[in-house]
Amino acid sequence: MLLAIDIGNSNVVCGLSENNHWTEQFRIHTVANKTADEYEVIYRTLLSSRNVDLNQIDRIVVSSVVPSLISPIQEMIKKLFGQEALILGPEMYPHLDIGIQNPYEIGTDLVANAVAAYSKYQGNCIVVDFGTALTFTAIKADGNLLGVSIAPGLKTAMSSLSQKTAKLPNVDIAVPPSCIGKNTTHALQAGIVMGYKGLVQYLLEEICKELDGKTTIIATGGLSQVMSSIIDKFDHHEPMLTLDGLKIIGNKFHK
Repeated sequence: MLLAIDIGNSNVVCGLSENNHWTEQFRIHTVANKTADEYEVIYRTLLSSRNVDLNQIDRIVVSSVVPSLISPIQEMIKKLFGQEALILGPEMYPHLDIGIQNPYEIGTDLVANAVAAYSKYQGNCIVVDFGTALTFTAIKADGNLLGVSIAPGLKTAMSSLSQKTAKLPNVDIAVPPSCIGKNTTHALQAGIVMGYKGLVQYLLEEICKELDGKTTIIATGGLSQVMSSIIDKFDHHEPMLTLDGLKIIGNKFHK
């Protein structure tokens, strides 16, 4: 059984895969100053509540964009599972099926996304990840990861606006009934959600021109369900794409 752990800026998302199928998934809030002992309690409790036998987990692969959490997560894994985790990083990239031009500048979550997208669809791919940051990862048909476009994520934009203004609240990210808000909540949702719809569509059009040829566009990330419902450019909605990439990498390096 494989345990994949994706440590993001907002959430730590985990998946258990058996016989190449996801059997469990759970997420917890990312807390950068938590200790290995605290994470051990959390993971032991979560896995026990799902009747998971810890001894059945023989592969663990981790991606982290929060450097301060790599060490406590590694320590937790060693104590709880009695094994070393495979930590995705630049030293592994030459052994993957995709080419990465700037290995020390790209997030490991984006590498996992690219591995999964290229493995599933081959050809030109664009992965749009709706997370704390909104990212567009472009992969050519020859397997080369060309680069990434990054913008603030929708929740990040909403939080920034509410924090920097005296009278604007932090509201849920949801599709408003109109692009003209009749109240504060709908006005914020119109500006953020519908505004980001335009941003996403425009960037996808421009990136597709540079890829030159048929391109598969995949949506993933926490808010992908909301945005894929109003954007018709996505060929696939893959909420587990990052974990899928980690699973592919974990299986590849498992001895």
